[in-house]
Amino acid sequence: MPRSRPGHVRAGIPDRNQSQNARPAIDRLSPRTLSEIVRIERTRNYLRPGDVGTALRLWKAYVRRPERELWHDDEFGNAHWYCCGNPLEGRALLDGVMQAMSQRGARELRKVVEDLDS
Repeated sequence: MPRSRPGHVRAGIPDRNQSQNARPAIDRLSPRTLSEIVRIERTRNYLRPGDVGTALRLWKAYVRRPERELWHDDEFGNAHWYCCGNPLEGRALLDGVMQAMSQRGARELRKVVEDLDS
């Protein structure tokens, strides 16, 4: 059997830095705002790559639940938040990121979050 070329072998290996360079998949945001989010996630010690996208996904799933479930969670909490993430903490993280962004980027992200809030 012939030997595989090293380039073909390396092509099949996932890139170690791919997660650091990956852009968050957030709909309705410009590439400029997405790159600003990546920069903030890289430069802040309390954020990891993908935290903003995860926080937005958690908040989106939370606000789409029926109102009676939201009221129940507010009074008693939710046991699944310990393993899967707390959407209320995610919303607070989004507020902090919007304050750290430029006016233009924060405006775009705020529009996405406000649409979910209403």
